[in-house]
Amino acid sequence: MKRFLNFESFLAKRYIRIKKGEGFRSLITLFSGIGITLGVATLLVVLSVMNGMQKDLRDKILGATSHINLLKFHNESVDNWQNILNTLKDSISEIEEGTPYIYSKGLIMHKQYTDGIVIKGVDEASISLVSELPCNIVLGSFDLTERNIVLGRYVADLLRAHIGDTITLSSPFESTITPFGFLPSSDEFIISGIFDIGMYEYNATLGLISIQNAKKLFRMDGVTGIEFIIKDIYQAPDVSIEIAALLGYPYRVINWMQTNRTLLRALRIEKITMFIILTLIVIVAAFNIISSLILIVIGKLKEIGILKAIGTTSTSIMKTFLIDGLIVGGAGTITGVVIAYILCWLLGKYHFVDLPSDVYFLDKLPVLMQWQDFLFVSISAIALSILAAFYPAKRASSLDPVEAIRNE
Repeated sequence: MKRFLNFESFLAKRYIRIKKGEGFRSLITLFSGIGITLGVATLLVVLSVMNGMQKDLRDKILGATSHINLLKFHNESVDNWQNILNTLKDSISEIEEGTPYIYSKGLIMHKQYTDGIVIKGVDEASISLVSELPCNIVLGSFDLTERNIVLGRYVADLLRAHIGDTITLSSPFESTITPFGFLPSSDEFIISGIFDIGMYEYNATLGLISIQNAKKLFRMDGVTGIEFIIKDIYQAPDVSIEIAALLGYPYRVINWMQTNRTLLRALRIEKITMFIILTLIVIVAAFNIISSLILIVIGKLKEIGILKAIGTTSTSIMKTFLIDGLIVGGAGTITGVVIAYILCWLLGKYHFVDLPSDVYFLDKLPVLMQWQDFLFVSISAIALSILAAFYPAKRASSLDPVEAIRNE
C-alpha cells in the first residue's frame, strides 16, 4: 500500500510541476493556489476583526454599564435600595456586587457654551465594583467629593472646559420658585476629571457626580435603581428572571443583552454575511483547480493511457489527481493561514487602522484570533480543493487506454 501511495504521490507531483512549454496550464494552477491563499487569508482576517469588534464592543459596554439594572416601573424612586441589595446578594449566588445610582438628563453650561448631558449620580465607594469608568480617567482624577464632576472627553471638548473649571448643571424636570417665576433647579460643579471609555456614546453624553449631589439636584430621597454585576455575563437573562420573580411588582429588571440586542444582532448578522461572501472567493479558486486539472488530463492523455495499459488501476489514477488537488489546496491554505496570522498579529499589536468612533463606537480596529476559525476555514478550504479535483480525477480514471493512446 505504501508503495502505491508513493507512486501516486510521485505522479501527482510530476503532473503539477511547472514545466517548460506548459506555461498556460502552469499559470492556471498557480492562480488556483493564489486564489485559495487570498480567499483563506481574507476570510480569516475578516473573521478575526469581527471577533475583535464583538469582544471590544462588549467589553466597552460592560466597562461603562453594569450587567443588570433593577428599577421601578415609571422610573419611580427606589427608597430601600440597601435592603434590596442585601436580599438579592443573599438569595441569588450568581450576583457578585451591586451599587445604587441616580440617572437623569439635564443641561450643562460653561461660559457661553451649553449642551445636553446625561447626569449619573454614583456611589464613589462602590462604583468601581461594577464599572471600569474610574479606571479610564485620562485627565485629573476620579474625585466626586464636595461639588466635583467627572465628564466624558467629548463633553469637555464641546464646552471648552478644563480640569478645575466651574460648570453649571440644570435639571429641566425640577424647578425652584423665584421672584421671577419658576426656574430650573441648578447647581455649580468643579471638573475634577475627564474620562475616555473608548465609546463615543458615553464620551459625548455622560457626566458623573456623587449620589448625594444628584439627590439634591434632582430633589430625590431614594435612587433611580441598582446596578449589579454577575459571575457569567451570558447568564444575565436568567438572573434577570430570578430577580424579577423574587421582588415582583413594581420592580423591573433590564440586562445588558436586552439594552444592546440590536447592536449585537447587527454584528452577528454582519459576521455571517461577510463569511458567506468571502467563502465565494475560495469557491471560485476551487473552480480554477478544476480547470487546471482538466488541462492536465487533456495534456497527459497518452501518459495516462500508457499507465493504464501497463496495469495501473483506475483507483491509482484517480488518487493521483486527488492528490494534485490536495497539493494545490493545501499549499494555498497553509500560505493563506500564515499570511492571515501575520496580518492579524500586526493589526493587534500596532493598531494602525483607525475608526471614526462616532460611527463604529470604537476608535481602533480590534482583532481577536480564534483557533476554531482557523481550523474550520483550513479544513473547509482543503475539502473544497479535494472536492474540486474529484471530477477531473474521475474523468482521468475512466479513460480507455487504447482510445487515449490512439487519440493522442
